[in-house]
Amino acid sequence: MQKDSPPGDVAALFGRLTEESLPGRRGEQAWRALLQAQATLMRQLDTDLREDTGLRLADFDVLAQLADAGGELRMMELAVRTLLSRSGLTRRVARLADEGLVRRADAAEDRRGVVVALTDAGVARVTETVPVHLRGVSKLFVERLDDQELAVLETALRKVMVDCTFG
Repeated sequence: MQKDSPPGDVAALFGRLTEESLPGRRGEQAWRALLQAQATLMRQLDTDLREDTGLRLADFDVLAQLADAGGELRMMELAVRTLLSRSGLTRRVARLADEGLVRRADAAEDRRGVVVALTDAGVARVTETVPVHLRGVSKLFVERLDDQELAVLETALRKVMVDCTFG
């Protein structure tokens, strides 16, 4: 039978591993703050949007990305824009199609891809939810930072963005 390590030993081990991997623990607090800010903002924005409109934030993101692209996108392009895996996006689009907010069709050019397009009901839903969502973004994020902080944050985050596709 394996004996569990005392909590102090695990904390010391974690501290050593962190120090070895991040010399001087440089950036650790900034990283943790970024993760906490992202998680709490997304959770609150999702809660507020659901309470005010009945729409989940991830569903709104799909609809908003389609609207921003002129009303339709190939499934692969939509996956990149929404940062969802292909399977996650497939399930989400299927639900939105069942609700009549989007429609799927084979791509006209090559018949290999799938195009997702907003329906009239989807456009109406985006029209209803955009102001609610952006009021939340303003209240929870924009209003708490001055213009200089917003510019610095944007510049800093663009430096660390990784170009990747979620599969």
